[in-house]
Amino acid sequence: MVSLVRAELSIPVDPRVRAMAAAIAAHYPGSARAVLFYGSCLRESELDGLMLDFYLIVSDYGDAYDRRWMAAANRLIPPNVFPFQHQGLIAKYAVLSEADFDRLNGAGTRNVSVWARFAQPSRLVWAVDDTAAERAVAAVSRAAPTLLAAAGRVEGEDVLDWWRRAFSLTYAAELRAERKGRAQSVVDADPERYRRFGAPAIAAIPANARGGGWLRRRVEGKALSIIRLAKASLTYAGGIDYLAWKINRHAGTKIEIKPWQRRWPLVAALTLVPRLMRSGAIR
Repeated sequence: MVSLVRAELSIPVDPRVRAMAAAIAAHYPGSARAVLFYGSCLRESELDGLMLDFYLIVSDYGDAYDRRWMAAANRLIPPNVFPFQHQGLIAKYAVLSEADFDRLNGAGTRNVSVWARFAQPSRLVWAVDDTAAERAVAAVSRAAPTLLAAAGRVEGEDVLDWWRRAFSLTYAAELRAERKGRAQSVVDADPERYRRFGAPAIAAIPANARGGGWLRRRVEGKALSIIRLAKASLTYAGGIDYLAWKINRHAGTKIEIKPWQRRWPLVAALTLVPRLMRSGAIR
């Protein structure tokens, strides 16, 4: 499993992606450990106009931030998310410590957010040294076995259907601004990749691993998603505009943010989410 993940993480990307990753890391001198590139933009050759997605891995939240409340927010409700621009491209990056990145990729948490994403393809686009790179590889290697174990084995099920079912469960456990069928399209975009990763991921599932518990994951996951949106409205400059952009892009809606919503982003985030849930734009 580790060798497959290491090879995938090292696949070359657009030089501008690496330049942006290095620029993000440069904002955290002494604490930046690694930067990973993930999400739908991995499959795009034209990046202009898209929102790129990164995870910045830091040594410690206290070292990463000048303000204590930002470190506390990242520690209590990980991750913190920030916008970024570089060389004409726009992005957002999430911040996790090395310890949290490893923990949140493993089965020790019911929170699907990290391991559901890193069971999918990603790229290691910057690392401060070989040790940091190997720690990132080790953490990402935990994601796919965690995902499949949580979904549980169904007798006679094809491995691609296992992946599809697992991703569908994780999408239902978060507030996701995605069209119906998105979970299946993740696998169908590169079925050979998921077949190749399937057997090693299954072999890496611990013998005592237990699946299920998805009702609790859904309740906790949706509540946590709302808390994160509320937090992002305070920590993420323009966060309410990003929320509207993300929903419009994935759900085909035409939400426009009003001036009062920019003045009171926390209130706007808390009122916008229930309305969108009723409309079916996010699930």
